[in-house]
Amino acid sequence: MTTATAAADLRTEYPFVLPRGYVDERGELHRGGAMRLATAKDELGAQLQPKVRQNAAYLSVYLLASTVTSLGSVSPVDPFVIEHLFASDMAFLQDLYRRINQAGNTEADVTCPSCAHEFVVDVAGVDAPGES
Repeated sequence: MTTATAAADLRTEYPFVLPRGYVDERGELHRGGAMRLATAKDELGAQLQPKVRQNAAYLSVYLLASTVTSLGSVSPVDPFVIEHLFASDMAFLQDLYRRINQAGNTEADVTCPSCAHEFVVDVAGVDAPGES
């Protein structure tokens, strides 16, 4: 495989569907979006933010704001938007960030509690039943 082929095969952006969704100032709900792989610059830049230096809990806010490339029609996806997500959506994005940047995928092995059947689920929620 050539370097050009390897680069073309590298997946750098991952679509997602938020469990609840972001409600903007107009009351519009935004659930679908995409997150890109983080770079060293994202990680280092977030640590230099004044809010992060005062409160380490803000680190994930800045990391998500720099890596979430789209969220419905919201533009830009900035720290304000991330701060106003529902807690379940924030946790979802933090898990997605960890999965794509450490594990390299959005899939999880699961087992049905009723029949013990084992299967793989895409936790990004893309193409989930009932979604359009």
